[in-house]
Amino acid sequence: MSKFTHLHVHSHYSLLDALPKISELIESAKKDEMTALALTDNGNMYGAIEFYKKCKKAGIKPIIGIDAYLAVRSRTDKQSGIDSSRFRLVLLAKDINGYKNLIKLVTSAFIDGFYYKPRVDKELIEKYKDGLVCISPSFSGDIASAVKNQNLNQARELITWYKKIYGAENFFIEITYHPEIPSHEDKMKSLVALAKETDTQIVAAHDVYYINPTDRLARETLISIQTGSNRSEKNSLDGAEEDFSFITQKQAQKYFKNLPEAIENTQRIVDMCNLELDLGKWVFPNYIVESGLSYDDEFRRIVFEGFEIRGIEKTKEALERAEYELKVIKDKGYAPYFLVVADLLR
Repeated sequence: MSKFTHLHVHSHYSLLDALPKISELIESAKKDEMTALALTDNGNMYGAIEFYKKCKKAGIKPIIGIDAYLAVRSRTDKQSGIDSSRFRLVLLAKDINGYKNLIKLVTSAFIDGFYYKPRVDKELIEKYKDGLVCISPSFSGDIASAVKNQNLNQARELITWYKKIYGAENFFIEITYHPEIPSHEDKMKSLVALAKETDTQIVAAHDVYYINPTDRLARETLISIQTGSNRSEKNSLDGAEEDFSFITQKQAQKYFKNLPEAIENTQRIVDMCNLELDLGKWVFPNYIVESGLSYDDEFRRIVFEGFEIRGIEKTKEALERAEYELKVIKDKGYAPYFLVVADLLR
């Protein structure tokens, strides 16, 4: 029996949309004897390092990703009534290159693409595609939306485009199990049929927003705060009391018993994602010293040049303090950092 891994998971860093703390997600994974877990918060990587460290400590393979907001047009288009809508796209880092590309995507989404939410677009996707696994979500993905609107030609075109960008081996269509949501099962059947027709991989997921099914009302309260609506108003997807809890492997096997390849592909993706971060070390810039001096000697020169520029008297106390600070900086190896700062202050 193939193992199931959660690859579409939100923590409380999906602000006003999800409940679980990272430690709670990891605890749930450990309890169910899962060996890997992904974190895909809404358009951000706020929890990435915390998640990575805690997963490593718990003996769980961390898979870092994002649940990106995809602009319906360009990320620079911000027209009311049109660009407030958006699709979703799950991206997972396979390696350090993919991790860096996630950072670039998120940064550009906030700086250039923010309109209600931080948005990426096809231009950014093409630019920062390397080292990533791409999953088109079953709810708000552009392919699923095209299928829901019975525009199969558009769905086929999108599949072709994603495969061209990421490679067929790195692209998956997400399949989820929500019989409590009207018409969802029919949409999943259509997605599976389309995947078979286009020879596209499918992957099982459960889009986690809270740990236990009973937490649904708490999440609805969050969404009410986010949208400014009353909790008595229906905020749930398609108006149903849906379940987006942290399902177990046993539940997943039951839900996807007719689609074993969807379960198997969660493990395939786990095997593809092998990100290793080198944490706890200083990373200094490659500062070029034009004079040819060492970093420490160049910084010493700048420090004593500062005495002259600022008209500071070279008293015994001032010189002793300067020498002490220079020694600390030399012992710690901080000179390259301070040289950059000195350049910025000039």
